[in-house]
Amino acid sequence: MAYGLVGNDFLGDLAACAQSLHLSGSLSPRVLRAIVRHLSDVEVQHSVETGSGASTLLFSHLSRDHTVFAVDGGSGSITNIKTSALLDPSTTQFVEGPTQITLPAYRFCHRLQVALLDGPHAFPFPALEYYYIYPHLDTGALLILDDIHIRSVHDFFRFLSADEMFQLVAVVERTAFFRRTASAPFDSFGDGWPLQGYNKHLLMRFVWWERTKIAVPPKIRRSLKGMWRRIHNSHS
Repeated sequence: MAYGLVGNDFLGDLAACAQSLHLSGSLSPRVLRAIVRHLSDVEVQHSVETGSGASTLLFSHLSRDHTVFAVDGGSGSITNIKTSALLDPSTTQFVEGPTQITLPAYRFCHRLQVALLDGPHAFPFPALEYYYIYPHLDTGALLILDDIHIRSVHDFFRFLSADEMFQLVAVVERTAFFRRTASAPFDSFGDGWPLQGYNKHLLMRFVWWERTKIAVPPKIRRSLKGMWRRIHNSHS
């Protein structure tokens, strides 16, 4: 099978076994087909994912070099994949252990054309995984974020949707697909929070008084202060 091309027979076989690969379930056939569709014009040399399941089997045929960061923990997410007849083991390597430990220690030697974030979902772990992966994404790379119905992940989804580094191209069920733009990567060792789209508008319930004071001319502010003092003195 040529890399980057999978047939309907393969997708059918994958859909048939997907839900039995992981105790917590796996990506639906519709999402798996969306991955194929969004990568139809991308030559995937290098890809990564956090978590393991049906997507791993798919990427083993879509990518020449796929790296999986995952923990089995009795879920079958690694053992079931490694023993599946649908896996191409020649393209796939597993880095086993909590991504909170394995990703910071891993050395990325290549640019990435695809990254799927589907590891631990508790705050702040999806963002932590993103931190170690996003500097390596190629322009035009596909960033896939699963389980955006979980509030901690949905907050991260909103952040990515507002960021100039990414364009939201689709939401399929509970999975979001972003495309890396040509914008310069955010400095991963700096702060620069005002430069991020999600942070450009402050929460008004905390700053409305400061903003109001700036909007009111000084002469009117002085008049209002004088009026307030007179009202206060008349009641004292």
